[in-house]
Amino acid sequence: MNRWINKKPSRPLAIALGVLPFLLLMAVYQWGSDTRKAENPNDKLLPSVSEFHSAIDRLAFTPSKRTGEYLFWQDTKSSLQRLLIGVACAAFIGLMLGLITGAIPLIGANLNPIVTAISLIPPMAILPLLFIVFGLGELSKVMLIVIGITPFLIRYLYQRTKDIPNEQLVKAQTLGGNSFQIIIRVLLPQILPRLLDALRLSLGTAWLFLIAAEAIAATDGLGYRIFLVRRYLSMDVILPYVLWITVLAFLLDWLLLKTSKKAFPWYHAAK
Repeated sequence: MNRWINKKPSRPLAIALGVLPFLLLMAVYQWGSDTRKAENPNDKLLPSVSEFHSAIDRLAFTPSKRTGEYLFWQDTKSSLQRLLIGVACAAFIGLMLGLITGAIPLIGANLNPIVTAISLIPPMAILPLLFIVFGLGELSKVMLIVIGITPFLIRYLYQRTKDIPNEQLVKAQTLGGNSFQIIIRVLLPQILPRLLDALRLSLGTAWLFLIAAEAIAATDGLGYRIFLVRRYLSMDVILPYVLWITVLAFLLDWLLLKTSKKAFPWYHAAK
């Protein structure tokens, strides 16, 4: 039938259609920048390409006169380090608690109510408390990411554990498996690819908490730099940093997807 819902683009067409919105966005930006520059050559809201180039060269390829560091790469390193440590800790806690609460009803009945309650607390509301308890160093920033995404991971993995067919558990018990063996050999292998799915879903939230923490109390980092230069309306710095954060987030998401497909091909084949 010749209906739109039945038409699927070829791979070259799909790539072209995917790139088209970005080209249109760039064209609209260039038009807006040229228009504003024509009215006011000193306009800072929509910098020109040459201004972007100058800012990137100054931050990424010219050492800081004060510290001797390349600020762009130092900010990237600091932010990625905080993000990866926070996400790794959240993944470990989320996997352990999500798996155990889903596999053992007694523990689930005990922990699920408090996990649900914690998940309803806006993490940004307790950011001042984190700074009081953990100080203004790296730990408070990492803890904000952990507290921000761990409850989601626990609840997601709990539900995915409960979704595993009960017949598998019955067969494992029939073969003599105890609770520990069933969790490790039956449930865990099926939950691991779902953990990667959950991490992909929570990456955006993790970046949000990271940028917020760096904006309030940090001496380097992508979020710190954005909020530092905003007082000067330095859009030639802010926009490249925002774009770079988007690129990093995309690359991390892509890496998690590739890792999942390589480590768990059976899971993606079943999809």
